[in-house]
Amino acid sequence: MATTLSLFWNLSSASKKERINATVKLVNSLEKFQGQHTPKPEVSPGSEDDEKNVGPTDGLDVLNAHDVAYSIRRLIRGLASPRESSRLGFSVALTELLSRLDTVTSAQVISIIVDGSKIQGSMTGQEERDVLFARLFGLATVIHSGLLVRQTPLLTSPSSATNSSSLESYKELVNHLLVLAEKKSWLRECAWWTIGQAVDAVIKSSVSWKEEALASMLEVVYGREKDIWTPETVAITLKLQPAMPKHDWKNTLAPTFKDSAILAPANFLALGLILKETPGEDEWQQSNTGTWKAQLHYVWNIIFDSFLPESEPGHRRNALFQEFFRVVVDETLFAASSSPERKFWGFLVFKKALRRVDGTNLPMLFTKNFMRSWINHLSCKDRHLHKISLDVVKDIQNFVQKNPELGYTLILQLTGIHGSQQFDKLTRTKTVESILSRMDSDGIMKYIQSLLEQMDESDNDAVAEEAKKIWIADQFTALVRNGAIPKREDWIQLILNWFAVQGLYLVKRKSAKGLLAALCVTPSSVLSEDFRRICRGKLLGCLADLTPPPIASQKGDKAPKEGTVDDESWISKVFTAVNHLDKDSKHVTSLSEPSQEEKLLLQQAHKTIDHLRQVDGEMREAARGVELLLSASLLYRRCANLDDDEPDAGILEASTCIAAAATMFSIDNKSKNRRKSHTISQSDSDSPKPIDMLVDVLIGFLEKSTSYLRAMANKTFLCIASAATETTIDLIVAQLERRNPADLVADEEDETASATSEDDDEDVECSDEDNEPDFDDGNKAALELRMKIEDALKANGAEAAIGDTDEESEEELVDDEQMMAIDEHLAEVFRSRSGDSKQSKNVNAQREATHFKNRVLDLVDIFTRKMPQSRHNLRLVLPLIELATKSGNDERQLSDKARGILNNRLAKLKSPLQEVDQEYAETILDELHVRARKAHSSDALATLSHCSLFICRVLTNVGCEKTVLRLYRESIADFMTRKASSLNITFFKDFITRYPALGWRLRDDILDASPKAINAYRKCQAFQLLNVILTLSTSTGDSQDVSSFILKLHTSVLHFIDSACDDEVSLSAAQIKDLFKLVMLGVRQTSKVDSNNQNVWDSGAWRTLHGRLVASKRFGSSIAILKLCSQVESALQARHGKQHNLIAAKRKAEEVEAEGVPSDAKRKKKKSVPTSQS
Repeated sequence: MATTLSLFWNLSSASKKERINATVKLVNSLEKFQGQHTPKPEVSPGSEDDEKNVGPTDGLDVLNAHDVAYSIRRLIRGLASPRESSRLGFSVALTELLSRLDTVTSAQVISIIVDGSKIQGSMTGQEERDVLFARLFGLATVIHSGLLVRQTPLLTSPSSATNSSSLESYKELVNHLLVLAEKKSWLRECAWWTIGQAVDAVIKSSVSWKEEALASMLEVVYGREKDIWTPETVAITLKLQPAMPKHDWKNTLAPTFKDSAILAPANFLALGLILKETPGEDEWQQSNTGTWKAQLHYVWNIIFDSFLPESEPGHRRNALFQEFFRVVVDETLFAASSSPERKFWGFLVFKKALRRVDGTNLPMLFTKNFMRSWINHLSCKDRHLHKISLDVVKDIQNFVQKNPELGYTLILQLTGIHGSQQFDKLTRTKTVESILSRMDSDGIMKYIQSLLEQMDESDNDAVAEEAKKIWIADQFTALVRNGAIPKREDWIQLILNWFAVQGLYLVKRKSAKGLLAALCVTPSSVLSEDFRRICRGKLLGCLADLTPPPIASQKGDKAPKEGTVDDESWISKVFTAVNHLDKDSKHVTSLSEPSQEEKLLLQQAHKTIDHLRQVDGEMREAARGVELLLSASLLYRRCANLDDDEPDAGILEASTCIAAAATMFSIDNKSKNRRKSHTISQSDSDSPKPIDMLVDVLIGFLEKSTSYLRAMANKTFLCIASAATETTIDLIVAQLERRNPADLVADEEDETASATSEDDDEDVECSDEDNEPDFDDGNKAALELRMKIEDALKANGAEAAIGDTDEESEEELVDDEQMMAIDEHLAEVFRSRSGDSKQSKNVNAQREATHFKNRVLDLVDIFTRKMPQSRHNLRLVLPLIELATKSGNDERQLSDKARGILNNRLAKLKSPLQEVDQEYAETILDELHVRARKAHSSDALATLSHCSLFICRVLTNVGCEKTVLRLYRESIADFMTRKASSLNITFFKDFITRYPALGWRLRDDILDASPKAINAYRKCQAFQLLNVILTLSTSTGDSQDVSSFILKLHTSVLHFIDSACDDEVSLSAAQIKDLFKLVMLGVRQTSKVDSNNQNVWDSGAWRTLHGRLVASKRFGSSIAILKLCSQVESALQARHGKQHNLIAAKRKAEEVEAEGVPSDAKRKKKKSVPTSQS
């Protein structure tokens, strides 16, 4: 037993792996023992051998080895152990052992299990629970090991044989399980599930007593309480009906069920009430199943195996399951009167069914009551079933992830008759959006086609039909904007063409082929002007979303062509489709008839576009940008003209693009009918450059603040940025200049003056009714003004006549002085009113100007990305500095964006600028240092420092270090001598760290400026800068210069500390320590560069300083300072001794050489003397 006892302990381990390993080892060992065992001869009762047998009377020792019999008994006893996972480990080991032994009978094992799990009167509740579970697990091991239906005979002697299983043992096992089911309600389901396992074992076996066993089950299940049905009874019935087809099931199931087949449609209503497990009025509906639990009953697995077997797809009964799901699940579990607990079960049933149904039968799960409950519980987090509803959403998303071709079917159900077109909005989720993102392109195309077909479905309610059309337009927009959806050219082009047709044209005749046929557009479609306006807006919005963000590489490569196909932008594709529709007068009519001027402009634009598409070489990208700008201008003109927002929008822009393209790409645009205002003479020396004309158009786009125009402007500028000149950059920079808000308001008023004058003439002809003020719009402001006037009158002894009649009050006369006072108060009231209105206009104008500058900064960012080596980047520094350092609190986003361009773009350029204007760069650096000395914040100073380093790099690349050093010397002097200086030590540290060689050349300037420092703190900062210089720059200087400078520094530091000991300056202990560390650094650096130690350090001065520090009241108690001073003194003494030894050795060598004996020979002679004596 020593080999198996240790294995029982690990059977209770919490680790599944350890339990399995222990089971394998135990069973293998016992199997080996049993193979070596010789059965005992049969002992007759009453014999002497029988009297000697005082062991157990269960009969296990007759045919089994002692170890095996002991292990069986111990494993059965261990089932009642409450320790960790002993019940799991012991039951698995017992099952495996019984499956390998052919020397035990089911009756023997059942008897041992029952005897070992008897309930005693003195047991506690927990002990009774453990015993009941031990009996349940033990009986289950008899079933799962196959011992219950084993047909192998048990050889007890050569003359007799006993069967391993029998009908009596089967009935005994079932009876014990029935007692367990009635004993405790929480054991009922488990016990009946085990009975079902016994029934399955008998059905699958070929035992001789199979029919008797199944017949006995009929008596057990239906004999006692035939009229009371439970889910367990249904489960047993589902197992027995296929195994006993000749039985009279109609009589057995009556009167509860009408049909003999329990899963017949006629029985679904009664079956639903039973599975709902709620007590009803009828006696047969009552079920004693205990408390509610969050898991589904095991009968649902049997039902799903009957309807939708996973192992046999050919035997699926989909039509019958659809009816079952509607009656039993939707109309029962999801009924309006069902409790949240039953609806919870309904959601679990839906999740189980979702994994089994195929694509053709998927819609049958999304029934009316289920969708209502699902949407309601998804819409609010406070609902009871919100969490399980979210789990259903996750299961659907995972289902689409595995089956993307079924995403289209799911969306139709969510947005269909039982769902809602606004499903995501109602549920406050992104379910439909997430399903779309997981679908493939074919599924997206099917979804789009279904939406197009819905446009022709007529509805009696005009409002509902209009809402449906707007919803379809929203769905198309969501498909384009969702970045997770895989984009494909065919369905994107289909959506854009649909928006163009619905927004710009009126369909006259149905087309059997071509663009209109693909869009399923018919003349019967009646569209309102509001819907057409929505389509035009969504067309421009989708084009903006499809235009990729302008991100180019640092090397000036072309931007990635996301959103384009075959090097043709979506703008060009839509523009081509619109031109095709304009020519198809047979089927469509344009909503706006172009004027003669516009027709000529369109003709010239088409010629220009055709020529631009033929441009190759270096100008190819710029030509594509001009083509994009021209197409975008004309398309925007088409949409804006219909909306009447800007009647002349796009004409000037398109004319400018054509003229600029003619000059830039040598296009002959001469036309006899062309208006003079549309031509630009190339011979005119005062005419602007074509690139400036294009950029001016882009700036005009940015002023209108629409996403479409902003995207087109950024994309176009990315293409033409390589052609930018100084005047182009100046034009962009001019938009960033700060202007007075009052001037902005005045400009707006001047622009609207002409329109106002025309409106005045019309207002004179209006009736008196039209001239009455509308108090609804400005009621609050009007009342406030009236109250101020009344207060002014009351303050001066006059009352406002509000509702008073002549009979109620007499007229009170007011003298001249009171009238003057009233006039002054009223004037003040109206002045404040006028000031408030003007201030409101100023605020709005300033806000619009800030947003406009923010959009212009996008152009600056694009240029610095696309052209990092351009010399024009210098012209961006000062305007960006102005924005980054002088913007107000309401312009924080603007200043952050400008600071980001300076710090992340210009200051981090890896390649030097080309063909730099040296004089202009020097001017910029001078201005940066002037601003840095007066900076008002640390962020502004840091930005100025980064820009200064950038300009320093530009100047050093062209060999102009003198200007850099001069400006930094002036800044150092300002930092040291002026108390109000905004410079800090980081400003100079960054320069020294970035340019160590130039920093070394500033050493004397810093040291000379330190005595002039405004205070001791600034002087200590000067020594900190010298510490950085010595650390980084000594290798760049001459050894003699380094030594002489360090000696000079040594003297300066010594005097500075002496003055602190005399209390002439106030220094902290930390500052004294930093000074000593600087001296130690100087000693080490001198040793590196001055190997001959020609310069002599005065160690005596430091010895004297040490004594003064000891005697000082402030520093005498600081052990760290005294220790540092001693280290400096020791280092100087060691250096002095080493230098003295070197001088003595050199002098002695000179004397020996003077006597004519080389020093090397004398040294060798001295070494040979001891050898000769020996």
